Amino acid sequence: MRQDASRRSGDVRFIGALMGRYLLASRKNRSHRVHVFACRLQSISPQMMVASAPVLGAPGEELSANFEPFGTIRGHIDRLIDGGFSMTIETSAEERTLLIKRIGWYKKRVFHGVADKRAHRRLMPRDPRSTILMADGSRLPCLIIDMSRSGAAISADIQPDFGTPLAVGRVLARVVRWLDVGFAVQFLTEQDTESLEDRLHAPVED
Repeated sequence: MRQDASRRSGDVRFIGALMGRYLLASRKNRSHRVHVFACRLQSISPQMMVASAPVLGAPGEELSANFEPFGTIRGHIDRLIDGGFSMTIETSAEERTLLIKRIGWYKKRVFHGVADKRAHRRLMPRDPRSTILMADGSRLPCLIIDMSRSGAAISADIQPDFGTPLAVGRVLARVVRWLDVGFAVQFLTEQDTESLEDRLHAPVED
């Protein structure tokens, strides 16, 4: 019976988009740099988490991530994927039991249509990965936290000054405020929501 219960608990998994934040061990002691970044969950189980992220770290690096339904999760990067990473979760037996319960609880809420309503107030792109183009021509990978006709919230390895001109994908914008995990931009012209996500994606280079 114990083996069956353990096997069932290992099968608990949530697959879906959920915004969170993460901290890489290599960034903890760096001054004058962004320390906490936004990430978007792809899947989570009691043993492993996969997320899209703007700053990838290195395989084996320790990190901690926080998602509101699951709390703080600690572990190390298992491998890098396109625009993100997979993380091996390291917990005590008690913490793992709690995580199993939280995953199961959240999974039921989502599948029964009662997920946190705040997640629907903002428009999340299907693919959050993009590129920032700075005025000096430099490019930087970023993650689009959310977007609207007039602006977007961005997480990247940079914290531009207010008023800084830049482009997110092919959309021209200016930085209007800082966030805990990045910054917000206002588009220079209001965008059509039907084509916005395509325009925010990084253009394919020849």
